[in-house]
Amino acid sequence: MTPSAPQPSAGATQATTDPQEQRWQRFRDNRNRALAVSHGWLTLTSLQWLPDTPSSLEGVPGQWWTDGTTAWLRATAEDGLRPLPLDDAGNGAEGHDGGRQAAVVAGTVSAQLDDEESLEWVSFGGPDGTRVLVELAVRGGRYAIRTRDDASPVYTGFQGVPVFGYRPELAVTARFEPYPEPRPVPIRTANPLVESVHHSVGEVVFTLPGSDVEYRLQAEEEKLGALTITFHDASNGGSTDEWRKVATARPRPDGTVVLDFNRAINYPSAFTDFGTCPAPVPGNSLPVPVEAGERKPR
Repeated sequence: MTPSAPQPSAGATQATTDPQEQRWQRFRDNRNRALAVSHGWLTLTSLQWLPDTPSSLEGVPGQWWTDGTTAWLRATAEDGLRPLPLDDAGNGAEGHDGGRQAAVVAGTVSAQLDDEESLEWVSFGGPDGTRVLVELAVRGGRYAIRTRDDASPVYTGFQGVPVFGYRPELAVTARFEPYPEPRPVPIRTANPLVESVHHSVGEVVFTLPGSDVEYRLQAEEEKLGALTITFHDASNGGSTDEWRKVATARPRPDGTVVLDFNRAINYPSAFTDFGTCPAPVPGNSLPVPVEAGERKPR
């Protein structure tokens, strides 16, 4: 089952002649389409840590376990677990002889991942055996499986993320002050059992409309020098989720970036209880409400 077509974002104007707002509307349409995909973030229905002895886990066939370095799965043909294609690194469900299980898993298979890696490992359910995808992951040095079920009501009922109306004044020009070297900062995540590290590369410095108070937020570097800023603000827990993130393009030659809070988006943990999304670094908090971008979805 697939979700109905996402509707225009709540709070958005459906017709405008402002080029900047039109670009934002295209951004919103692309964002909703990216969420409304099979086995995407809206389909997460469980997260279970692997035990150290072969055990049954809730909602999935087979026996699952780990020895700390390798994840193992034992199943019969009747369990209907279908191995998924190898990923780019060559990971996948392999038997003891190193051979690929072609149709269904019948026997014992294994996989190895590094911390923070994930693998779409097997699937089951539905007429073609692909309704539920079982993702193997390592978080905080521990193996876990997550199920992504295309019958999840969060997915099938999705009609777009609610957003605030477009506010051009909240696309602010900031200056980026890079650190001499990236700084690893321990952070918590949406899962209390998982910790992570934020690799801060510098700070974006800016003021908000109507105030001369200067704010500083630490940023991580993404592909091609783009920046991501994960932040708290005073609207969190009310009209918005516990934290959000906003991306910028690569800083200009003069060190400036446009920090457009209209493009602030939720992490997957805003939609599901089974995310392990990174929280902001300590201090990445604005004492004022930023009522722009995505609202709390549930």
